[in-house]
Amino acid sequence: MNQEPLILVVDDDRSVTASLALLLKQNNFKAIQAHSPATALESLKNHRISLVLQDMNFSRSTSGEEGLELLGQIRISYPHIPVILMTAWASISLAVEGMRCGASDFISKPWDNQYLLRTVTTAIGLASPKEDELLSREQLDDQFNFTHIVGESPALLKTLNTIGRVCKTDASILILGESGTGKEMMADAIHQNSLRNRSPLVKVNLGGINPSLFESEMFGHVKGAFTDAKHDREGRFSAANGGTLFLDEIGELEKSSQVKLLRVLQDQNFQMVGSSKNTSVNVRVVSATNRNLEEMVEEGSFREDLFYRINLIAFELPPLRNRTSDIPLLAQSHLRKISKLYGMSEAKISPKALTWLQQQQWPGNIRQLCQTIERVLLMSGKNELEYLDFIPRDAVEQENKLSDFEVGSLTLEQMEKIMIEKSLAAYQGNISKVADALGLSRAALYRRMDKHGLNS
Repeated sequence: MNQEPLILVVDDDRSVTASLALLLKQNNFKAIQAHSPATALESLKNHRISLVLQDMNFSRSTSGEEGLELLGQIRISYPHIPVILMTAWASISLAVEGMRCGASDFISKPWDNQYLLRTVTTAIGLASPKEDELLSREQLDDQFNFTHIVGESPALLKTLNTIGRVCKTDASILILGESGTGKEMMADAIHQNSLRNRSPLVKVNLGGINPSLFESEMFGHVKGAFTDAKHDREGRFSAANGGTLFLDEIGELEKSSQVKLLRVLQDQNFQMVGSSKNTSVNVRVVSATNRNLEEMVEEGSFREDLFYRINLIAFELPPLRNRTSDIPLLAQSHLRKISKLYGMSEAKISPKALTWLQQQQWPGNIRQLCQTIERVLLMSGKNELEYLDFIPRDAVEQENKLSDFEVGSLTLEQMEKIMIEKSLAAYQGNISKVADALGLSRAALYRRMDKHGLNS
């Protein structure tokens, strides 16, 4: 930044504003103090404020009404200025209400200095003006490491542009999307392009953790904490310290575990099972789910305060059916990878087969596409995969019948001729391949070709 950002610190407790102002000034921020909503609005009018850091209560009352009213006025008059709320842990519900009203983030008191500074830096970075025009795939590859992400469809480019804008911040990110759309791969990309890429990326499948073992798995335990605790064990948060923690399937997390996760995300510290010592942690959290968390919040099965904590930035990965132009690129890329993995000569997919792949719905998305290609390559053993290789033998006749004519419109003899003609065209006259696809011997195929005059 060309000049130090100016932070407006708003709290009726002068010792709090003085302490925060000193902390900010020691870390290359400018700070001015206000001790009431009225003086805060006056400061906003007279100064070019980069961010507001405000308490929720300005009197003996703890209702938070004054704080919410001030937030509302700031959002109306200065919508471009991010607001971070400060509140006691017992008043987290007030902060959640503030997030609904447009606050950028919230911090609990007493605060951790480094966490507060990271939160302020992130909020200012996200509020900086951005170019509206999307970068092309070539431009993205010049600026970021997206090597393992294949595709250039508009839907994918929009996602990659979002990642490019937020990857170098410490913003918590929520990746949404159907199963198999590549959420874990996007988490890898976020970490690799972040300022934390020299530290660990720790991946946790929350759907696979027994609720009774959640604390031990995530926070670790000390020797003797329970019967089978023969030695100290590091938890996932400690393993990810300084880096990124990827919480996959967060929508599957039991309600009892959600509050435990929220507390460590909020306080940036935890206690190992069997220990009374607080352990500080510095992690960037990326979460993913195929569930609709907003609906789960409304139903009461997912905590609203945790929802706001994990999705400072949220984006949804498009299903494969919405990026069909990427299917040939994905298919060929995975085929090269699998060929190399199995020590096979590099295979390819015929144009007709690629067209067929693009016409499928792929409910399992990229994962299903890749599994299909791997299965067909291994089963066929061929260097070029054809259209009919992807269709089970007993489905060939049915597929051709349904795609070209109505039941009763042709005789069996006519249907047989059409099926053989289609197979000959698909395999460019290779008799062995046609016979194999149709489940016939070469001799039986030749007899049928003679019958239908197809030998010329």
